[in-house]
Amino acid sequence: MSNSRRCAACKYLRRRCPKDCIFGPYFPSTNLERFSCVHKIFGASNIAKMLKNHIRVMVDSDAIMQQLPEEKRREAVESLVMEARSRVRDPVYGSVGIITQLRQQIMEAEYELAKTQGLIALCHAQILYEHQQNFEAKDTLSQDYDNLQIDYNSLLFNPLQQQQQSTFFGDLDDDSYYTSIVN
Repeated sequence: MSNSRRCAACKYLRRRCPKDCIFGPYFPSTNLERFSCVHKIFGASNIAKMLKNHIRVMVDSDAIMQQLPEEKRREAVESLVMEARSRVRDPVYGSVGIITQLRQQIMEAEYELAKTQGLIALCHAQILYEHQQNFEAKDTLSQDYDNLQIDYNSLLFNPLQQQQQSTFFGDLDDDSYYTSIVN
């Protein structure tokens, strides 16, 4: 690479960028912040070692050097960038702090969901209870209605009966009634 198109790592470290720069494919010159976070947390030499095909893996308290396949390097760099950014934001917990916050949010959401589902179940139970009460009330009303003997003819308007009632109570509009009371 020419010096005018240095990668972000070479710009940050203020050095000449070689043609076969190990940082070039993973840290483009347009994003200097990306490399500065990773360099601040892990260091440029550790990143270079990892990208040069060798990473140290702990297996049963023994450090083993393994090769990192080229197709996995981009994912490894993305993982380093993510961890470095979270470590810059939260130096004590890093990405574990973010994971803990997300788990807490999930637990709160699950609690709210369970609470809402309980309220919905309660509402359904109340509606079923009210329907059952209404059905039982209608059932007892229909039984009472069947047992009730009504004389429908007495409920109909009968002018003759109306005339008999008015003579029984007297005609209140008649002046002779009032004059008989006064005299």
